[in-house]
Amino acid sequence: MKKYVEASGLKIDNELYSFVNNEVIPGTTVEANAFWQGFADIVAELKPKNEALLHTRKTLQQQIDQWHTTNKDAFSTDDYNHFLQQINYIEPEVPDFEVTTENVDKEIAQQPGPQLVVPLSNARYVLNAANARWGSLYDALYGTDVISEDGGAAVTSAYNPERGKKVISYAKQFLDEILPLADGSHQEAVRYAIKEQALQITLEDKKVTELKDPAAFIGYSGEESEPASILFQNHQLHIELQIDEEHPIGKTDSARVKDVLIESAITTIMDCEDSVAAVDAEDKVEVYRNWLGLMKGNLTTSFQKGEKSVTRELNPDRTYTSPAGTSFSLPGRSHMLIRNVGHLMTTPAVLDANSEEVPEGIVDAAVTSLIASHDLLRNGRYTNSQEGSVYIVKPKMHGSEEVAFSNQLFSRVEDLLQLERNTLKIGVMDEERRTSLNLKACIQEVKERIIFINTGFLDRTGDEIHTSMKIGPMIRKGEMKTSTWLDAYEKANVTKGLASGLQGHAQIGKGMWPMPDRMKAMLEQKMGQLYAGANTAWVPSPTAATLHALHYHQIDVVEVQNNLMKQSEDLENNMLHIPAAQQPDWSEEEIQLELDNNAQGILGYVVRWVDMGIGCSKVPDINDTGLMEDRATLRISSQHIANWLKHDICTEEQVLATMKRMAKVVDQQNEGAVGYEPMSSNYEESIAFQAACDLVFEGTAQPNGYTEPILHKRRMEKKNKASVQQP
Repeated sequence: MKKYVEASGLKIDNELYSFVNNEVIPGTTVEANAFWQGFADIVAELKPKNEALLHTRKTLQQQIDQWHTTNKDAFSTDDYNHFLQQINYIEPEVPDFEVTTENVDKEIAQQPGPQLVVPLSNARYVLNAANARWGSLYDALYGTDVISEDGGAAVTSAYNPERGKKVISYAKQFLDEILPLADGSHQEAVRYAIKEQALQITLEDKKVTELKDPAAFIGYSGEESEPASILFQNHQLHIELQIDEEHPIGKTDSARVKDVLIESAITTIMDCEDSVAAVDAEDKVEVYRNWLGLMKGNLTTSFQKGEKSVTRELNPDRTYTSPAGTSFSLPGRSHMLIRNVGHLMTTPAVLDANSEEVPEGIVDAAVTSLIASHDLLRNGRYTNSQEGSVYIVKPKMHGSEEVAFSNQLFSRVEDLLQLERNTLKIGVMDEERRTSLNLKACIQEVKERIIFINTGFLDRTGDEIHTSMKIGPMIRKGEMKTSTWLDAYEKANVTKGLASGLQGHAQIGKGMWPMPDRMKAMLEQKMGQLYAGANTAWVPSPTAATLHALHYHQIDVVEVQNNLMKQSEDLENNMLHIPAAQQPDWSEEEIQLELDNNAQGILGYVVRWVDMGIGCSKVPDINDTGLMEDRATLRISSQHIANWLKHDICTEEQVLATMKRMAKVVDQQNEGAVGYEPMSSNYEESIAFQAACDLVFEGTAQPNGYTEPILHKRRMEKKNKASVQQP
């Protein structure tokens, strides 16, 4: 039984209440009773508004369903556009404006670079991500498929010198491209030294040269004649050449270079939402406690790595000497944002005066901001925001009214915590159809606090399918990536952001590279997001961040954005191009293949979420390719099957048989995994299997196609069952 404490008319789970009072509030400017009373006032004022917004979502969907049912045989994009305007799904155009966000840290406002998203429930992952501000290029190349295994360069348990040669050659070619010498190549360098405030490079033929752009050299460590490191800057990002003649790699290098460090994950989103499985106060406190450890700088974790016990903590800042001889430092940690949950879910962690659950997004806003106030007060070992701001990414908002509600919520929390207005900055996830179509109006509602917009293919596709559920069967999932609406959506996110003045104030982001083991393909493809105008994009690991950072050295994103601002394109009608199949003629084999792919993906993720409480992990797909997946994966896959069921492309019997067959595949893929419970041993008793089936067979009835209501219910069922079984 949950134990609740009554305070200020609320019932607060004792675990959350004790955590806030005993761990979070000490050291802040807020007294416990005042916090809970102020929080209760926010709940009383904003809970009804939250519920009204969700009711609007439901009403709009009912109207769209009816329109599609009536007009499916005589569809006109112009008529559809007019209808959506009539019901205010498409909002009136707002006058031109530019955002005025102030006090934004340079990592967000000025530095293009990779962005990590990491589940805040896992302290080890969190610390790895926070410390991924700097990454070894040698390690990133050596351990991935970027370097081929041809010519004796296989990855082996011991260091392979042949592979090492390829790594070093690749890295020095990169240096030649980004930091070319006035004469010669970094491959020919035998010595780097500082003389008369300039970097001098001695080549094999004893010729002394310099950088083609001497201003790219900005610092060093060690002695001028024998530096331990050389620091460069290009496109606002840094590269550090590390020199050590005693190091096993350094002693084999002609210039004694042991590594090339790349400034990598400039920012990281610490996630309370899609990548965590937090269904009650116990789970929420685990998430919040890790955020507190980050803000205070004292988060640590210990784990076994082989036969060694490893303790991880946050990295310190990095110190250098400028060419003129003055000391300066650069951040050793990725700049941290935090993603709260959206407006949909409520939490049993707090009950209101009527003993009803409180919106989880309101709880997140108050508690994560209270925790972040430790950073604002400089209570921690390190400082996250030099500008005195807190960066909250807000997902799954539908249209400008919901964005305005978040703005109101943030203002109320600022008053509660005695913070200046717009201290709490907002990142708007552009991942719902109504937000995409009204993005300019959404940005206007938060023009004084916005620092981020970002596209998300999976959630956006899930919403696209659900919104148009009744028009007809959707195209196959793989075809979505080349669909008309998706191309328009990705372009519009950038053009509307730039037209609103986000450059210099905010990040314009793109989505995740999902295959952490396929880094060669990422290097070949992900630069396209920079050419599209994104100054940040999501990567699945610190290694991927280091490799993706190379793109930001090769491409001047600011220049790309400047060119895009000169262009103009009307994308709204293309965004309304519904991806319904025209007279589908798929073979039985093609239909079954699509069902297999979707079902295996759903089961592979759900079994870990429900049974093990893992919200994000590398999940093998049907071809055993590891994919980094979170709840967005479920939304698109479950909505796709639900749509095909709705329009008789497949039958319930066929889908259930597919789910059972794919459960066996997933069980085999997880064979031997610690704590794994096979689903196929008893389909009826497997809560995870039943949850996966619910997502499909109840998919059309889920609000906006979201997976959270079913997942939370089934995870709670699993946790309750486990607690009963414990002696």
